[in-house]
Amino acid sequence: MRGFKQYKNTVSARIINIATLAVALGVASILIALASSQGLQKEIQKKTSAFNGHILVTLFENNESQISIIPFQDSDTLRAQLYKETNLSRFHPIAMKAGMLKNGSDFEGILFKGVSSDFDWSSLESFLIQGRFPEVSKEISTEILISETVARQLNLEIGDRTEAFFQNKDQEGLPNRRRFAVSGIYFSGFPDIDQNLIYGDLRQVQGLNRWKPNEIGAYEVFVTDFSQIQKTSDRIYNNFPSELNSIPIFDRFTSIFQWIALFDFNVLIILIVMILVGVINMATALLVLILERSRMVGLLKALGARNTLIRKIFLYNGIAIMTRGLFFGNLIGLCFYYSQRWLGWIRLDPSTYFVDRAPVALALLEVILVNLLFLLVSSFLLWIPSTIILKISPSKVLRFR
Repeated sequence: MRGFKQYKNTVSARIINIATLAVALGVASILIALASSQGLQKEIQKKTSAFNGHILVTLFENNESQISIIPFQDSDTLRAQLYKETNLSRFHPIAMKAGMLKNGSDFEGILFKGVSSDFDWSSLESFLIQGRFPEVSKEISTEILISETVARQLNLEIGDRTEAFFQNKDQEGLPNRRRFAVSGIYFSGFPDIDQNLIYGDLRQVQGLNRWKPNEIGAYEVFVTDFSQIQKTSDRIYNNFPSELNSIPIFDRFTSIFQWIALFDFNVLIILIVMILVGVINMATALLVLILERSRMVGLLKALGARNTLIRKIFLYNGIAIMTRGLFFGNLIGLCFYYSQRWLGWIRLDPSTYFVDRAPVALALLEVILVNLLFLLVSSFLLWIPSTIILKISPSKVLRFR
């Protein structure tokens, strides 16, 4: 036989076309779901990590609070211990302080994140939309980086000066007052971040809390291999003093990472359903094909052909039909991937998905594996309907013309 083209004008033509369409839509659905799921997972992971680090090393007393309550010493010994970690990308000291930002008659609650001169601003480069990052040099800086949300709510622009109020450590006197200049504005698309997080000089927090120059609230640690983050966190915890805790990011933002972990389960369900739909349609097409060519099967048997050979003939044709479906399915899936990657035409609600457009991520190896899995499972299960060939008797099917 010469493939599916010879059935163009037969009864099985429509069945074959439906089976091809089912395979194409199945593969396309799997690739689209996989690209969307991985893209959203990686984008949320990237944003959460960029603003919070992969691992937070802090005192146990600070575990349940976003702000730095009790400091510890930023010593050469601790830094040397961190540098020994093989999965380390970088780290820097931070301190968090809650406060209130005021411009005119408008007030907004803020979370002031103090960073030192060794802070790597490149991780936030893609989120900066106006201005520049604060200059944290030898002198105590009064520059701050605020979010677009805070800037809009307080009607602030680059270069504007604004007042900030922080709780006095004595808790009885007036709040501590500071004046800052807006040097840059960022947008993360992450509501929990954009609503209150601002960046400034670590020494501002140290002064407000009356800490010593070498006292900090935490180390933010970034790893090279995210998949090894738990093991890395455990090693840091075991090697550090007992009063310090090491917290991986998925323990700090449990609800977010549990939510994005569900995407993998959804993709698995789509994969199973689409493969089943494709296999059932292909099995139906092959069954119709065999029944329609029963006289040919009888003739081949009468000429001495074995059942295995005849089976292979129909299976090869089934695979040929499936291959055409895989081609069009990959074409649809990859067109979606590249168009969304370059044009971003599917928009999302940031308050729900933490991004303003649907991100996509797909590797060539994943595309190959999806196609191989679809082809192998379908080829294996197509063997079942081909067993009808065993029941075709040459004497019966060749009796009538």
